[in-house]
Amino acid sequence: MPTGRFAPSPSGPLHVGNLRTAVLAWLFARHEGSRFLVRIDDLDRAASRPEHERSQLAHLAALGIESDGEVVRQSERFPLYEAQLDRLGAEGLLYPCYCTRREVQEAARAPHGSQAEGTYPGTCRDLTPTQRRDRAAVRRPAWRVRAEGAHVVVEDRRHGSFEATVDDFVVRRADGTPAYQLAVVVDDDAQGVGEVVRGDDLLATTPRQVWLAQTLGTKVPCYSHVPLVLGPDGQRLAKRHGAVTLDDLQAAGVDPPRLLGMLAASLGLRPPGARVASVGDLLADFSPEAVPRRPWVLPADRIGKVGDVRVRAM
Repeated sequence: MPTGRFAPSPSGPLHVGNLRTAVLAWLFARHEGSRFLVRIDDLDRAASRPEHERSQLAHLAALGIESDGEVVRQSERFPLYEAQLDRLGAEGLLYPCYCTRREVQEAARAPHGSQAEGTYPGTCRDLTPTQRRDRAAVRRPAWRVRAEGAHVVVEDRRHGSFEATVDDFVVRRADGTPAYQLAVVVDDDAQGVGEVVRGDDLLATTPRQVWLAQTLGTKVPCYSHVPLVLGPDGQRLAKRHGAVTLDDLQAAGVDPPRLLGMLAASLGLRPPGARVASVGDLLADFSPEAVPRRPWVLPADRIGKVGDVRVRAM
């Protein structure tokens, strides 16, 4: 039986968009009769904070979302990632890259280049030992995999077949930290995750993870990339839009049942203005095929500054 999961990064509080995705991930898993796990993506130790992790777990629990097993933290699993990096290195699939992010972006925008933004053009792939030694004297390298421009097809439950050419992407950052693209593949396999439900914005990088899973011989999960929540300006929801976290909303008089009712209404599971005590109350009415296809725009009259009387009960 496949396991579902939600894996937030504890670099800040969860906002309404994150919570909606968590609700969907839980509903997808439970609809299939699957276990559901929460995993903490705290690879970036500089940005991760224990207080954010605590608030995220508390806010998920307030909606009825709890992990069926131990909450795993990626910061505690480095030996697993290092073992796979050693394996890739032994197979000759790694090489050091001395390019900055800006240099990669500029190369992609160059007149001779046709790559999408962020696609690595292979600048450091075939450097000579002397060139590598000279560059290493100036900058610590990240490590990239040799994907050789592999063509990958991702079968997504929501989007159908998504095809892309995989570039040589980073699997170890310049500070020595294993990269997310590697960690997520290793962890999903180790935890038996069979379906990944997450935001549409991550679909474009999924071919990298599928290629890496295939290269490492691990199972490729099913994917369901769901629509994001947008602010009234049509941009991806963020703190700049006002009171968009559960703490903010509660300070403005919006309790978890009202928030969950609003999320349920956005999914067509409840009428506007409903209160829902727990995400489990939505399961009987949920169908993955009925999830809206378009992003949900959070109405301007539903958000505002903390304490602002214009913030409505939802």
